[in-house]
Amino acid sequence: MAEAPGRTCPVSYRYGAAALAAPATLVAETLWIAGGLYGNPEALQSLLELYEAEPGEKRLVFNGDFHWFDVAAEDFERIQRAVLMHEATLGNIEAELARPEPGAGCGCAYPDWVGDEVVARSNGIMERLRAAAAAVPGALPPLDRLPRFLVAEVGASRVAIVHGDAGSLAGWGFSQERLATRQGLAEARAAFDAARADVFASSHTCLPVLQRFEGDRALVNNGSAGMPNFAGTRYGLATRISVRPRPGACYGARAGTLHLEAVAIPYDHARWARRFLASWPAGSDAHASYWTRILEGPRYEPGAALRARPSETALAA
Repeated sequence: MAEAPGRTCPVSYRYGAAALAAPATLVAETLWIAGGLYGNPEALQSLLELYEAEPGEKRLVFNGDFHWFDVAAEDFERIQRAVLMHEATLGNIEAELARPEPGAGCGCAYPDWVGDEVVARSNGIMERLRAAAAAVPGALPPLDRLPRFLVAEVGASRVAIVHGDAGSLAGWGFSQERLATRQGLAEARAAFDAARADVFASSHTCLPVLQRFEGDRALVNNGSAGMPNFAGTRYGLATRISVRPRPGACYGARAGTLHLEAVAIPYDHARWARRFLASWPAGSDAHASYWTRILEGPRYEPGAALRARPSETALAA
């Protein structure tokens, strides 16, 4: 099963945590990071409005999977044009659009706990999105030029921005499921040392988590900017990392002098639902996999996302 399309991790996705020890290429007082926009133009508009209201020296990074549901040409073009006006990294979706890997399917590298039917539907969504992107003139070369990760300096701290985890574009080491295990926590802790990072910022695995570690280090995964992340909600999430706090965060933590915050991205749900259904009606792959989440949110609560610093004993066990 590990080698099936949608479950394999292409060699080209892999970089290793030591690669993240490179010098920072971004410097800011405040960094907004939005992964998993998933082609939602309504969430994009809301995110940009919130970001524009941010004072001071700032940067916005889309850390992958900004495309997905946007198979309508005007949506695809709108998403890509706006994203590329800011900083961006590859997600597995963009990687598989720009340079498809044989046998990779959607490039999600799904772990065993994700059902085969979900994997098959994601592969189907990718095939349809790939056809849509091919029909948009000039769309693919800019995606092929995107980096796999970025390193930023915020205040005096180093922030490693990835899509998946410290080792791979589609890694699941920073998923809330993996970080609920002793081995997952220990591996993440080792990645901080190899990457010389104070903070990791990721997405990819669809559910958010903010995990604190000893030494004023933290890992923050925003889940999805373009879909609900908690039960009974209808807003996405972005990560805000700053030298100063912002009122109204869903939850947050400190990492040394930095404020790490999960910021709600509210959007016009009715407009987004109409747009989604026009491209992905009942019976389509995306509808089967995502419509319930779009309406009701996943079975996940904010209290599960904010996690305490593990003890040295727990990390070593």
